[in-house]
Parts: sequence; structure tokens; C-alpha cells
Amino acid sequence: MEKLEQIKQQIQPVLDQFNVELYEMNWQKAKKSTTLQIAIMHEDGSMDLDTCANVSEKISELLDQLDLVEEEYFLEVCSPGAERLLRNEKEVAAALGKKVAVTLKQEIKGMKEVNGILKTFSDGLVEVEYREKAVVRRLDIPYESIDKIRLAV
Repeated sequence: MEKLEQIKQQIQPVLDQFNVELYEMNWQKAKKSTTLQIAIMHEDGSMDLDTCANVSEKISELLDQLDLVEEEYFLEVCSPGAERLLRNEKEVAAALGKKVAVTLKQEIKGMKEVNGILKTFSDGLVEVEYREKAVVRRLDIPYESIDKIRLAV
């Protein structure tokens, strides 16, 4: 079993204890150091520093006890970021009412990208409200036509 998968299984009870979800976990390698980066968020996509600090402390204690990683590394528990990718339908549905940036696989109504407010997501259609000069417009986008969708600031 891959090391990250082992770590993920071991830290899941800590994530459950703090009612957070694992967004992403990876190794960040630099010239002189290695960091295990664990990005977490609440179900609604939010995150706060206190939760990150508390989860980091518990995960650090657990990983020290388990000794799964032989080499020296730093642990970083963080938020996935304000402009994180929405990687699946569940994450898109949780982002209703938020500003998003959408890149399309092919043009729809002459647009390859659209930035606006995610209004609805149902029956495989994502509806984004955007401004074109002074006019507010809406674009229905089939979910399968989206190349990338992320939160936008």
C-alpha cells in the first residue's frame, strides 16, 4: 500500500473528530526539506486557523507514534485555498452562490471561459450568472463540458 494511502487511513479518525474533510494530501519536496502537506476543510468549504492548528497537533502526535515515514519531514496542515478547484459534483453543489471561474472544453455561446456566480447545479447543468458590460446574463453549462471549475476571489 502506498505511504500516502496508509497515512490517509490512519489520520481519518482525527479528521472525523474535528468534523473536517481531507481535500488533498501530498509530498512537497524542496532541495533541503520535505513537507507532508494535508489540506482540510469543513463540509461547507470553510476553514479556520484554530481548526488547522488543532488538527495539525493531533496528526503530528499520531504520526510520531506510528512512525510510518522513515525520512525527516515537516507537517503542514492547511486550507485548500480561496481559489481551490472544485473537483467533483459534490464540491460544485456545495459552492452554490459563490464566485467561480469556469474553463470550458469547447466554446459555448462564443465563450471558452466564464467568471461569475454559481447559481444552480441540477440535472447535469451548471448555471453561472455573469456580467457582460452592464448586462447580467446567465449561461447553462453541461457539467461534462467543463474542463476546470474553481472558486474565484
